[in-house]
Amino acid sequence: MIRIVSAGRLQRLEQNADRARARVREVQVQADTALGRHVHNVVELTARAEQSEAAASAARWDKDIAETEVKRLRERVVELEGALERAEDTTDEVGVLLSHAMDALSAAQQELLLKDIAIGRLREELEAEPVEGQSLTVLLHHGEPHTIYASLEDAHADTATHGMPADHVWKPCDDRPPAAFTWRCEAFKYNPDSNGFRRLHMPAPKQIEGAA
Repeated sequence: MIRIVSAGRLQRLEQNADRARARVREVQVQADTALGRHVHNVVELTARAEQSEAAASAARWDKDIAETEVKRLRERVVELEGALERAEDTTDEVGVLLSHAMDALSAAQQELLLKDIAIGRLREELEAEPVEGQSLTVLLHHGEPHTIYASLEDAHADTATHGMPADHVWKPCDDRPPAAFTWRCEAFKYNPDSNGFRRLHMPAPKQIEGAA
């Protein structure tokens, strides 16, 4: 059977085909945009991982330096203790030197104690692993990560970093996107299943027009 197609119907078919091709191009642009955002996020996360590794390396370096300094201080304490023992059998003139030596010994012992405390904290930071439920607070500046704090209170207390007065009152954010705020705090909690920190309040997913 031969079907006769009128010029008007043919024109409508061509218009439908043009609209279909335009829709394909539109969906392709959306897909390319989504891919670009994904690549950008991957690059940014890789850079953050490298920064974290660099910070850990710096902490280990600081620990080594502190241990070397503590060793030097211990040797100095031994020298001062020896000087004190010798000074006990000297004249009144040496008694003045004894007084100075005792002051120096006290200062050295105090510095040694502070160094030991600092080394202990560094060692705990290096050896500590995140546990389930542990939280971190990320400070966002116009939606971009700025500083990571151990707690929300620490983030609020560090007002100098934000260029705000010490008595600034932080308020809960509304439903606007993070980029709409100059400064915004986001809480993340450690998830052992993923071995990473997840945002406590996930934003509602945006529906892409035309996507099923």
